Amino acid sequence: MFSKNRFFWLAAVAGLVLDRLSKFWVVYTFPLTDPPQTLALIPNVLHFTYVVNTGAAFSFFNQGVSWLRWLSLGVSVGLLLFAWFGPTLSKWEQLGYGFILSGALGNGIDRFILGQVVDFIDFRLIRFPVFNLADTFINVGIACLLISTFVQSSHSAAKKDKSS
Repeated sequence: MFSKNRFFWLAAVAGLVLDRLSKFWVVYTFPLTDPPQTLALIPNVLHFTYVVNTGAAFSFFNQGVSWLRWLSLGVSVGLLLFAWFGPTLSKWEQLGYGFILSGALGNGIDRFILGQVVDFIDFRLIRFPVFNLADTFINVGIACLLISTFVQSSHSAAKKDKSS
């Protein structure tokens, strides 16, 4: 069952485990205070700052949007079904969909259990909203899918050149 699209499963499990462990560490290491406590890894560039987010990724729609939990669940179920019953994907597609699944599950678990998402990566160099590993994995997944598009396009072009 897991031999088909094995990079999908690897990315999904690894991403989910890293996300859950990092959030667990943050919740049990930092008190949730106002203003939030922060740990400077690189002062004024990268900090760990424990905040909660009731909205979407990077604090968009930050008004307690409860439908996001159902969106996370729907995306997760759809990706799982696609990996099990769909075609064998390219390596980049498998990684892309797997990382997206890990992010959707990671933030979805927070939304269902806590009613909000734990965020802690505070990139201050460009005053970016505080985010978490799940948000990062969703973006990594999208990047992998973009790479797969370019890789497939170059393979298709190479095949056309050979047949001409």
